[in-house]
Amino acid sequence: MDQQSGPEDPVVLSYLTLRQAVGIIGCALPFVLAFGNIILQRRLFIECSISDYYYTEMGSVFVGGLCAIGVFLFSVRGYDLRDEIAGRLACLFAVGVALFPTNPCTGGTSVIGYLHLTFAALLFLTLSYFSLALFTETDPNKTPTLQKLQRNVVYRVCGWTILACIFSIALIKLTALKNLLDRLDPIFWLESIAVISFGVSWLTKGETILKDEEG
Repeated sequence: MDQQSGPEDPVVLSYLTLRQAVGIIGCALPFVLAFGNIILQRRLFIECSISDYYYTEMGSVFVGGLCAIGVFLFSVRGYDLRDEIAGRLACLFAVGVALFPTNPCTGGTSVIGYLHLTFAALLFLTLSYFSLALFTETDPNKTPTLQKLQRNVVYRVCGWTILACIFSIALIKLTALKNLLDRLDPIFWLESIAVISFGVSWLTKGETILKDEEG
């Protein structure tokens, strides 16, 4: 739903800044983790998933980035109770992903690792809900602008992309595709696409792109 206050309202500006911050962290996180680790390790190597960077020298960046996203999501206030609940749940899931490390791709399983997968799946589902159900809403008393209609397209593409990535990750993990595609690090790339899609959606909501023209 569109903002109700004027474009220079400090409350509106703070909301937009928070959304932009969430979007920037989301878009940057996969690149920072991958290239940071390559620089520190001095070898061209991609971990098998974003979560596996917890076990590298970029582990603190991984945890810090997710916790920052969680805090920002908790701080953003929406237009009704659904926004409030979704933001607080997303915060809980993001912090859960950060604090409960994944099972390392080198082998081994644990309850904590399964908790990590559960929190990660719930986080991505909540983020897709933001894009598909909340961001696409429009004030029924106002005619949506061209930019708002274009933003809705971006939200839907991002939301469905996140869901497609979740489905693909589950398919790979639960079938023989895991052995066939293992050398290509498909989980890392699918997680990266999902995280970047989340970031683009929030940057759009923060009016970094497709901002309404001032009339």
